[in-house]
This record gives sequence, C-alpha cells and structure tokens, in this order.
Amino acid sequence: MKKSVTVRGITLGKGAPKICVSMVGKTLSQLKEEASFLKTIELDIVEWRVDFFEHVDEIEKVKEAIFEIRAILADTPLIFTFRSAKEGGERECNPSFYFELNKAIVETSQVDLIDIELFNDESDIKKLINAAHTYNVFVIISNHDFERTPPKEEIVSRLRKAQELGGDLPKLAVMPVSAADVLTLLDATNTMNEQYADRPFITMSMGGKGVISRLAGEIFGSVLTFGAANKASAPGQVDVTELRKIVNLLHSNL
Repeated sequence: MKKSVTVRGITLGKGAPKICVSMVGKTLSQLKEEASFLKTIELDIVEWRVDFFEHVDEIEKVKEAIFEIRAILADTPLIFTFRSAKEGGERECNPSFYFELNKAIVETSQVDLIDIELFNDESDIKKLINAAHTYNVFVIISNHDFERTPPKEEIVSRLRKAQELGGDLPKLAVMPVSAADVLTLLDATNTMNEQYADRPFITMSMGGKGVISRLAGEIFGSVLTFGAANKASAPGQVDVTELRKIVNLLHSNL
C-alpha cells in the first residue's frame, strides 16, 4: 500500500489531484497582496517561488517574508521553492547557499513542504531531508527539463531516484515538442505508478501540448497539478477555477 502525505488536512495520494498555485511576487508588498488574493480562491496548496523575490539572497529577509505570508495563509499548506535558472527558475545560486536557505526556512516551522532539486549532491540532499523531517516538513524532490522530454526509461529512473533518496513527493516536469512526447510522459507516469511508486508523486508535461497532463494526471498516477491565478509560474498552467472543474469532472467519472 502506498504512503500518502497529509498537510493541514490536505492529503496527497488520496482522492482527486490537489491543486497548487504559485506566488511569484518580487516584493514583500506584492507577496502579501498575492497571498490575500489567493485566500479568496478555491485551491489546496500554495507554493512560494522565492527565486522571484528581490531579496532572495538575504536569508533574514526571506525569513521575515515567510512569517508574513504564513500569517495571511494561516491554514493553507505552503511549499517553499527556490527554482534554479537551469531548471526554469529566475536566478542561479551556489549550492551551499541553496541548502543554507532551505535549512533556515525549515527551521522557522512556517512551511509544510520544501522543494529540493534532484540534480544536487546526494549527501547534501539527504542532510536537508533529515533536517526537514526533524521539523515535520515534507520534501518534494524535483527535476524540470525545459528543453525536451527524456525517454520513458529516463523519466522513470529520475522519479525512482527521487524516491530512493527519501523524497516524500518525487516530481518531474518535462517539455514536449510533439504529441508523442506527451504520451511518453504519461506512459512513464503510469509505469511509475503501477510498478515502482510506494508514495505519491507528481508529473507534468509543460507548454500547450502538455496541458492534458495537468488535467488528467490522476488517471496515470500524478497527485498534484499546478494552476494559474494571476501569473503562471510555468508554461501551460490553466486558470485555477477552470482546472478545478475539469479535475473534479474527471475524478467523478473514475
């Protein structure tokens, strides 16, 4: 039986896929306005994409911001994510700062999940996972390929690696150049789900061609999908209200 992940009453791995919306404000005032707006939307989880934040290189200011965000989104599950430029994020940072920042945020106890990129030093990843679990924070181990869709075997291999490292939620996002690429991602998701996964995981095919994967992930095994409220954080995200309708429609017919 697969594990599930429950944060603030939201269970990933049971029922319909949960819907996450990312905050991408550059300033603290923008983030507070964004958080207040997201409170009015029917969503399940909020992700703070801290790589958009103008003071991301100042850990104390990031910590101050996370307390402000949590005060507004008091009961909403919150993911903390620094997405590196090489994986589609807004900026690059050296690995030591990346892990220092994530550890500092874990220790505030203000977030429910952190996102760690798979292609980092394995010992650093494991140390951060241990630190996160000490503070009852779950860990997404992610990989984003904005250039292509790897072969099915490689997609499954990366998801399995994230699982083996101890990630609570393996995540993989790829970019299709053809409809066949989308089928490759969905086939790999199905194989991971049926043969290897012992915990919930997340996959998506990005861009316009990949939208079907954001809508119908449940059929193949993905437990979380990302929608857009004001500004999308990745190509292909669907308006969160429309996304909810479609996800619920598909779920009710399974």
